[in-house]
This record gives sequence, C-alpha cells and structure tokens, in this order.
Amino acid sequence: MTDEERLDRIVAQARRDQDRRAQDYREQALKLFPWICGRCGREFTRETLSGLTVHHKDHDHDNNPSDGSNWELLCLYCHDNEHMRQVDAARFGTTGARQGQGEAGTYKAFAGLEDLLKEKK
Repeated sequence: MTDEERLDRIVAQARRDQDRRAQDYREQALKLFPWICGRCGREFTRETLSGLTVHHKDHDHDNNPSDGSNWELLCLYCHDNEHMRQVDAARFGTTGARQGQGEAGTYKAFAGLEDLLKEKK
C-alpha cells in the first residue's frame, strides 16, 4: 500500500467518523428540542426537517453534552448567517454584539437632523 493510499483511507475513515458523530448529536438534539429555528422561529415538519441543523454554541463540534446545552437548532439560513458572523469577527477583529462583547457602534446617522430641522422652520 502506498503512502497516498494509506492517507486516503485515513481521511475517508475520519470523514465517516465525523458523519457518524454528527448524526448522533443531531438525532439527540431533534429529540430534545422542538423543531423550530432558534433564530427566525420557522417551524419544521417531518417533510422539511432536512432544513433544520444543529449549531454548536461554542463552535466546538466535539463538545456534545447529552443534555444539549451546547446545541441549538437553526434553519440552514440562520446557521449560515451565524457562521458568517464568526468569519466577519475573525476578519475584522470584533465579536458579535449578540454575545455582548466587542465595541458597540458609535455612528449616529441622524445626529445632526434636529439642528437641520430647526434651521428650516
């Protein structure tokens, strides 16, 4: 067996193991929580359940407590949005306001509006 074949087997096994773990915690989460997106509130049925994903709150896919305390069910769109927020935070050096961290925005779009309105009267 060549090194390349050995590496291919290792990668394939790792992917199978990851898929198995994901299926295990997804099944647990679907039993624990109502089939509703935790962000947008969209409800899911057995027919649409494939659009509901399990999000790891701490972003550690190996942290799967059986009580579900690290999981939340999110629709595909909200799940993608959550991960893009993490990408943006890494890129721009801030964390989301949702976690209560990082700097709050300071720009005030209507800061001078009152003065402008007074001038026109």
